[in-house]
Amino acid sequence: MASLREIAQNLKRELAFYRRIWAHPATPRLPRLLLGLALAYLLIPFDIIPDFLPVIGQLDDLVIVPGLVYLAVRMVPDEVIAACRLDPQSPDDTIDS
Repeated sequence: MASLREIAQNLKRELAFYRRIWAHPATPRLPRLLLGLALAYLLIPFDIIPDFLPVIGQLDDLVIVPGLVYLAVRMVPDEVIAACRLDPQSPDDTIDS
């Protein structure tokens, strides 16, 4: 089973990857919009389905945000994805010990 440190490193690496996709000049507008919507949905204080409803309230967060990110990455050209994955050890990707 993966340790908590490995999970944190993978999460930080993926977040840096999405940030590089967002900043890349060849990324189309729609994927940028979808990534922005995913971030906004995480940060806004209200949900489509309120969290006080058991199970389904939390389930919308687990479905909507990854769905938006998945759609955004699928719409990005392969060359942009390759360029953004090319530098996996950029200074933003390191975890402080």
